[in-house]
Amino acid sequence: MMGGGSVYWGRKEESNNNKGVKGIVVIFAWVSIHEKHLKNYVDLYSSLGWNSLVSRADFLNAYYPERAMSLAFVLLNDLLEELKIRTCPVVFVAFSGSPKACMYKVFQIIQGTVEDQLNQDGSQLIRNCVCGQIYDSSPVDFASDLNAQFALHPSIRKMPGPAKLVSWIAKGVASGLDGLYLTGFESQRAEYWQTLYSSVDLDVPYLILCSENDELASYPVISNFAQCLQDLGADVKVVKWNGSPHLEHYKHYPIQYRAAVASFLEKATSVYSHRILKFGERNGMHDEISELIFGLQKAAVNSNQSLRRVALGPSDHFFLPSSAEYHNNRESGSLQDEQRERQFSLPVPRSINAHGVLGQILFDACVPKNVEGWDIRFSGSVNRQPFASARRNSPFLGFKCNRRSRL
Repeated sequence: MMGGGSVYWGRKEESNNNKGVKGIVVIFAWVSIHEKHLKNYVDLYSSLGWNSLVSRADFLNAYYPERAMSLAFVLLNDLLEELKIRTCPVVFVAFSGSPKACMYKVFQIIQGTVEDQLNQDGSQLIRNCVCGQIYDSSPVDFASDLNAQFALHPSIRKMPGPAKLVSWIAKGVASGLDGLYLTGFESQRAEYWQTLYSSVDLDVPYLILCSENDELASYPVISNFAQCLQDLGADVKVVKWNGSPHLEHYKHYPIQYRAAVASFLEKATSVYSHRILKFGERNGMHDEISELIFGLQKAAVNSNQSLRRVALGPSDHFFLPSSAEYHNNRESGSLQDEQRERQFSLPVPRSINAHGVLGQILFDACVPKNVEGWDIRFSGSVNRQPFASARRNSPFLGFKCNRRSRL
């Protein structure tokens, strides 16, 4: 128990025995429904394979939003703890005046329209799991002409005593509540209906169970509510009976009631499954894009590293494929299968043998064996290493050196 009402699990299977549990129904109840009567609904949803988390609001919650907000936070925290252990479909079930006593505050919290909120991840998790809403003899329009009917708890109405005394008490309480309307209850009422309509943003189907014989949750009010939801794009199914009073539709029409609820729960489960599948595809696409970006970044890093393999110091080295391997692979046709690298130092110009292998590769020409008298100068550099430019001072001024390189 806490200020504003109570929250408890009507039915909760253990985590090691939840293979048969299809989801969680969050039951919003008010004092207008008796505890024994409420248990019948818990048993109904239990027989269909659903756990039940019950929120039973006090009478004054409908008139004091702070009390309704307090109860809503307690309910959402209990629900969130369970969903963190195992995510599953969640369906909200509202009876009588409970939407005003707690439910609409739950919507405001998870939609982030109030200052006091759950953490963002928690609210998002609950929104992802909510996949349906059921209204039984609800919603009720809280107007002053209903005060006398809702002012007394059903157990008080059944107290022995003169009928005139009970009627006098009811009128006195109703008169006091009328004072609340004059001081701001109408603005609360507008906020209440606006919040119920905004729940369309959760993108879930609705099931409304009502009767033309309901004096508290009148059919014209419920019909208008359903029509407004449909105008906003919601998927709404209305099941209407003719002979059942307030909160007694299940009692008078058990077979039809059970069939309607069972069919709706299957539909809500399907909505949940499609939603999870959509999130999975979106996350999978995000992962693929992330992997692609990571691959491109890795390739860029490797490319930069390969370009930086030319060192900047006196002991500079180049890493080039072995020429022997090149010819061997060329003959065998497997050059692309494996490439190895070998290291050789930058040659010092004075130690170049013009008639050696390197001289043949660099100049691809016959070089005179007698190079005495050549003026060897350093006129440039590669990576700050000098390279030689040879200019001959001998009479052979017309000699041309072919500098084509096989590299």
